[in-house]
Amino acid sequence: QVQLVESGGGLVQPGGFLRLSCAASGKAFSIYAMGWYRQAPGKQREMVAIITTYGVTNYADSVKGRFAISRDDTRNTIDLQMSRLKVEDTAVYYCHQFGDQFGRIFGSWGQGTQVTVSS
Repeated sequence: QVQLVESGGGLVQPGGFLRLSCAASGKAFSIYAMGWYRQAPGKQREMVAIITTYGVTNYADSVKGRFAISRDDTRNTIDLQMSRLKVEDTAVYYCHQFGDQFGRIFGSWGQGTQVTVSS
């Protein structure tokens, strides 16, 4: 069973920058797509960014050009670099390991890390 541990959340002012990291253990990492999701209060969980085992990325329209997902298969980690943050980016951010290479089969979740964008 995989364990996913997120880190890097916190409080940042609008326009600021944060980098989230997720460390995976307990399961082969390089053969699975990975992703970041977020859930704001009163809203459904939504996809933020996905990266396949081939390094192909997909982003929600709301974060395109501001966020960047990356993976390091030698360290079993993924990062989410978030720039030009907006108040509406405030949410709990979850790391996700899919059950396939392309991000089509849902798998395991991390416990989440809070990101708050506020002045």
